[in-house]
Amino acid sequence: MAELICPICSGEMRQEEKRYICTQGHCFDRAKSGYVNLLPPTASTKRHGDDKLMVRARTEFLNKGFYDKLADDVAACIAARMPQEACVLDAGCGEGMYTAKIYDALLASGKQPQVIGIDISKEALIAAAKRSKNLILASASTAKLPVADESLDCVANIFSPFLPEEFRRVLKKSGLLVRVVPLERHLWELKQLVYDTPYLNPPLEEAAAGFTLTEKKSLRYEITLHGSEIMDLFRMTPYYYKTGKADQQKAEQTDCLTTTLDFGIWLYEKI
Repeated sequence: MAELICPICSGEMRQEEKRYICTQGHCFDRAKSGYVNLLPPTASTKRHGDDKLMVRARTEFLNKGFYDKLADDVAACIAARMPQEACVLDAGCGEGMYTAKIYDALLASGKQPQVIGIDISKEALIAAAKRSKNLILASASTAKLPVADESLDCVANIFSPFLPEEFRRVLKKSGLLVRVVPLERHLWELKQLVYDTPYLNPPLEEAAAGFTLTEKKSLRYEITLHGSEIMDLFRMTPYYYKTGKADQQKAEQTDCLTTTLDFGIWLYEKI
């Protein structure tokens, strides 16, 4: 199974009751909520990633099941392709809904899973720890994952920065990379509501150096939101933080919205 590595010396770390300690003696305390902070010391005092408002909105929205079809599909894709002792890392795990679903699917399929969630946001990891006590959670950059070379069977990359070079480093030979992206009509009606001139999402580059794209799946369906659910969805997207008050009020003053969810699930194999 994979082990977390020290952000200072890259040595393997062992977990004790309240801390992680590496072979060179560097220690990292586990927060009461369960995650360990592995951000570089110079960055540990700064706020990173999603704040409390964003995490709360995302958690409340996802808890109502609107994205369960996607989460269940992703978890099933991973569980069907993993070995008995599966080691999976969710790169940019956020508040942990997908991470916990992956763990549960692996366990239900008879596997002995180790699932690691990495995110730069401590607020997100606090929420993720509440979803499952069986996850290994660490605050770290997905650009420098705190795991050893070729130690993982799978990396999940769900609506987070796509960093194929780093993902290739940590995956075993023929390891699985699962990438989830928004397709062109994702949240189209929400954008029509907010923007005077809405635009379709541009296509994303599919190729990834060091990987073969082996399968592409699309998932599109509609959801209907009422009241505060509209703002919860809006606040968990980049659109909210890139719009002014006038555009935000359009969503705040809307009582009911039906919008399209349009996802791509792309599976890659390391070569």
